[in-house]
Amino acid sequence: MEKNVKTVQISYWKDVWRRLKKKKPAMFGLVVIIIFTLMAIFAPLIAPADPNKIDLDNRLKPPGSPSRICKNGIYILGSDEFGRDIFSRIIYGSRISLSIGILTQAIVTVIGIAMGAIAGYYGGKIDMIIMRVVDILFAFPDLLFYIGIMFALGPGIYNLFIAISVLGWASRARLIRSQVLAIKETEYIEAAKAQGLSDFRIIVKHILPNCIGVIIVSVTLGIPSAILTEASLSFLGLGILPPTPSWGNMIYAARPYLRVNPLYSVWPGIAIMLSVFAFNLLGDGLRDVLDPRMRQ
Repeated sequence: MEKNVKTVQISYWKDVWRRLKKKKPAMFGLVVIIIFTLMAIFAPLIAPADPNKIDLDNRLKPPGSPSRICKNGIYILGSDEFGRDIFSRIIYGSRISLSIGILTQAIVTVIGIAMGAIAGYYGGKIDMIIMRVVDILFAFPDLLFYIGIMFALGPGIYNLFIAISVLGWASRARLIRSQVLAIKETEYIEAAKAQGLSDFRIIVKHILPNCIGVIIVSVTLGIPSAILTEASLSFLGLGILPPTPSWGNMIYAARPYLRVNPLYSVWPGIAIMLSVFAFNLLGDGLRDVLDPRMRQ
């Protein structure tokens, strides 16, 4: 019986992959995400220079200028106000953006699933308490809420995890709750209760697996939001602080030099745009193939 269930699950995901491959925008997004991921993992091998190595004699050089600190002898994307290689800093900055996006969504998903499943399954006062907390969190403007937390905790990557997770779990919990409310009324859940299965087993084994499609899509669409939040807070000086390279703090550092070297701020902006665009394309494609109502 278990083998048959596993076979059906494998066939289902193979079918999802087959239909996803037909979505060209989604596949383009997936390729871009893979490139950024490999770039982040192999940054020491790919980057032509140490991202924090300074050469004050070659400040604000345009792309293609000779370089004494790069292995290939040129600044591929130019240099910043300290003569550091912009290309190397963008590569290392991908580590910050992807780690913030992926890890915060992992935290948000765990908390959101737990709170949403409990609220939807048990209902009553538990549901009311959890949903009122969610409503309170939704009442705050996102960016102002993040700024307040970062101002209280101080800049830093770990505090960014806390700030984004504190607010992010609320939308995930509301989404999971709505799914659980619909699923728990089905006949096979009633049959599981009649067999005497524990609530925990019913939720974990029978309800949450049927929410996996919604969870995957929400995580994929949540990652670009976290990347933009990190970039915004770093731009405001409340996220990742120099000299650690971050796409957001690179754009902030480039502000005084827009007339001297306008491309300095363009390159990290393009990196942010491409990563966010790629995750949104992949998320839209996954939504189309995982939601039966969206299938053609």
